[in-house]
Amino acid sequence: MLTKTLKFILDGQKFKILGAGRTDAKVSALSMVFELFIDGEPLTDMEVFLKLFNENLPPDIRVLDITETDSSFNIIQDAKVKEYVYLFSHGEKNHPFCAPFLANILNKLDVNLMQKGAKLFEGTHNFKIYTARLQENTKTERTIISCELKENELLKANFFPEKSYALHVSGKGFMRYQIRMMMGALIQLGKGELSLADIQDSLQPESTMKLTYVAPYFWFAFA
Repeated sequence: MLTKTLKFILDGQKFKILGAGRTDAKVSALSMVFELFIDGEPLTDMEVFLKLFNENLPPDIRVLDITETDSSFNIIQDAKVKEYVYLFSHGEKNHPFCAPFLANILNKLDVNLMQKGAKLFEGTHNFKIYTARLQENTKTERTIISCELKENELLKANFFPEKSYALHVSGKGFMRYQIRMMMGALIQLGKGELSLADIQDSLQPESTMKLTYVAPYFWFAFA
């Protein structure tokens, strides 16, 4: 949609965009960043361009700011940190209006145990079993700066359950499905299907564990 809109408002001028990261379908981005390269004349009035951009974007996309940079800046390699937040509730069925925002786990979960499990992901570990379709050249050793499960304070609505929760994960970069599979392991932990020792074992290079549950698509991405 960004490309389609830019083709219209730049009226034939050649351009290229580069995003700070990619998200799966049904994932919302609250602070995503992208780089715009324009061939030829540079933008003359950033405020006018920003206004025109937002007027032509669909209602579910809004550009917040635009800053000039130079060709040495790479928005992917120069990203300092990326954060994903996975929102969920548990124990009973939610109001249907919650469906686009909260994963609804009908089982009762041991959230205190899940909070302990989330902290085990912090640091540098081998996440080879936390990705799908592992490629031969994929770097499976990744560093998680912070992984914390806490009450949801990001989004509120009068149709939300009294309590909902958010898993906040930050790092330099993540593999495909990594966050969903980490969340899936924590859900299994909360159900009693996995133990804290299992989570620790899953992060070892020699681990042969097979994860059997991948959390549904519901989270928010920040760059």
